[in-house]
Amino acid sequence: MGRHSLPDAGGADDSRSRPRVRRRTVAVASALVLAIVAGTGLAARTDLFSFADSCAETAVRIDLAASPDIAPVVREAADRARDEGVRSDGQCMDVRVVARHNHEVAELLSTGSNSPDYEVWLPDSTVWADRVQTTGDGVPLTPAGNVASSPVTLAAVPSAAAGLGWPARTYTWAGLTAAATSSERLRLGSGDPALSATGLLALTSVARSAQRSGGASDTTVAATAKALSQRVSDTDTAAAATLARADSGEAAGDPDRNQAVFLSEQAAHAYNRGTGEGIPDLRLFYPSDGAPALDYPYELVDDTTLSTDESRAATRFMALLAEPSSRRSLTGAGFRAPDQEVPESLVRAAGGREPQPFTGRDDAPGTLPPDVLQQTLGMWTITVQSARLTTVVDVSGSMQTPVPGRGMQSRLDVTRRTLQQALTGFTPEDEIGLWEFATGLDGTRDYRELVPTGPLGPAGPKGTRRDRLTRAFEDLSAVPNGATGLYDTTLAVYRKAQDTYVKDKFNALVVLTDGSNQDRFSITRSALIAELKTLSDPATPVPLIAIAIGPDADLDELVEIAEATGGTGYQVSDPAEIEAVILKAIMAVGQKARAPQE
Repeated sequence: MGRHSLPDAGGADDSRSRPRVRRRTVAVASALVLAIVAGTGLAARTDLFSFADSCAETAVRIDLAASPDIAPVVREAADRARDEGVRSDGQCMDVRVVARHNHEVAELLSTGSNSPDYEVWLPDSTVWADRVQTTGDGVPLTPAGNVASSPVTLAAVPSAAAGLGWPARTYTWAGLTAAATSSERLRLGSGDPALSATGLLALTSVARSAQRSGGASDTTVAATAKALSQRVSDTDTAAAATLARADSGEAAGDPDRNQAVFLSEQAAHAYNRGTGEGIPDLRLFYPSDGAPALDYPYELVDDTTLSTDESRAATRFMALLAEPSSRRSLTGAGFRAPDQEVPESLVRAAGGREPQPFTGRDDAPGTLPPDVLQQTLGMWTITVQSARLTTVVDVSGSMQTPVPGRGMQSRLDVTRRTLQQALTGFTPEDEIGLWEFATGLDGTRDYRELVPTGPLGPAGPKGTRRDRLTRAFEDLSAVPNGATGLYDTTLAVYRKAQDTYVKDKFNALVVLTDGSNQDRFSITRSALIAELKTLSDPATPVPLIAIAIGPDADLDELVEIAEATGGTGYQVSDPAEIEAVILKAIMAVGQKARAPQE
C-alpha cells in the first residue's frame, strides 16, 4: 500500500519515506512502552544516554507529526537530543518533527488504506485519535501518555470583555455564550468544530451546560451553532486572526471582525505574545462549570509495524519531553505541563485574572465522552449545511415486537416517539421526508411515500411540514402480516433521492428496519448493490444510513447495501438510541466524504 505525505503546516516538510521493519507484535510493543517509560527517567537524570561523538549514521530515525501549535517546542527537544547525542538503548535518536494539521492527519488515518510516513502522532486532542478509531477502518493507534494540556476558554478584546463584566463576573458555558451572542455589537467566532478540537469541545460544553440549566436547551444550542456557523475559521490561529485589531468603536463596527472567539489558553498566550503595537491583549473567561482541555496525546502509529529500536526510541523521546528543560519550553510557549501546578504567570500572560477559576489546578470537568462529541459534530454538520433527509421506516409485522424493559411498548412505538423527538432538533431550512415499507402495503409495491421530502417551514395552507411529519409519525402502524420488503424499497427511495438532490445540503437516506429482506419477488441483493453503485454519483452524494433495530436485523446485509452509496450501517438494541445514532452516522459519512481518495 502507498504512503500519503501531507504538507508541513509550518513550512517545508523534512520527512522522508523509508521502509519499516515489520517484526514485532502488539504484546511486545505494550511491554516495551511500559518498560521504557519506567526506566528512562533515571537514565535521563544521570546523563546515561548523553555522549559527545557523532553517531548520525547509526541513529534510529523517528518521524513525528505534531499539531502546529506544539510542533516548535517538540522540534526544539528533537534538535537538543540530536545535538547532545541522547541515546536509546545505546543508539542515538534522529527525531524529525513536521507540523501537520490535526484534521488532515485524522482524515488520512481514518481511511486505513495507506501506510503513514510517521511513527508518532502528537495531535492537540484525543478527539482526533477517537475519530480515527471510531470509523472502524482506521490505522491502529497506541496511546503512550500526554505531553501537555491547555484549557478551552472564551477570549475577548478588552472592550468586549469589560462589557461582559471581566474579570469579576463569572458565567457557565451556556450563560457566557448567551451573553456573548445577545448583542449585535459583539460578534463571536470559533474554529470550525469539524476541523478544530477547540471549537468542538467548546460547542459540546455549551450543549451540556444548556442541558443542565434546563429550559429549551436544544433551541439554545441550535441557535448558538447557527450563529457560529456564520463566523467559523478552519483553525484556531485563523480564528484568532479575525479578532478586532484595535479596541475602538470603529473596530467594533467592522462586520468582518470578531470581538470574542473560543480559544485555548495556549492560543491566547501565543496571540498576546505576538501582538504588535496598538493591538490589544486578550482577556479570558474560564466558565465556572469547567473548561475542557486540549490534552496533546502521544500516539504510536500502527505500532505493529515498528521495529524494536523504533519503538524504544519513540518512547524514549516521549520521556525526554517530560524532562525539566522540555517542560520549561512548554510552559514558556503557554502550555500546561501534565500533573504540575499551573504557574499564575502563564495564566496572566494568556489573559486570565482572578476570580476566573484557574489558579493552581486544571479546570477540566473530566473528559467529554466520545459519543457526546460525535452527537455535537453530527448536529453541527446539520446546522452548517442544512439537512435533506428522507426517513424510511419498516412497518412490517415484526415491528410490533415489545422492546425489553419498556413494558408493552413495541419497536414501532419507540421508533415513532424517537423520530418525533429528533424532529425538534431540525431548523425550518432543513428538509425532511417520510416513507414506510412492508410487503402488501400498497398493492404490489412494498413502499409508500407519506410526506415528500421538503423544508420544515415556513407554514403553508395546511400548516408546516413539521406538523405534517409529526402527525405522520404518530399514525405509523404495523402491517400485521407484512414482511420486510427492503430491497425494492431501498432502490425506489434512492432513485427518488438522486432525482430530487438539492445542492449545498447534506442529502441522505435513513432506513430503519428490524429484519432482513423477506420479499421473494424483489430484486436480489447483488443486483440491488450493483444498481446502487451505478446510480451513485460523487457529484450528488446521497449516503444511506441504515439502522438495524433489535437482534433479528441483518447488520451485515445493511452495511453492505449502505456502503454501496458511501453510507454506513449501525445496530441498536433499543429504538430510543436512533437519534444519537443518526447524529453519529452523519458525522461518520461526512468524514468519509472529506477524506482524501487514493
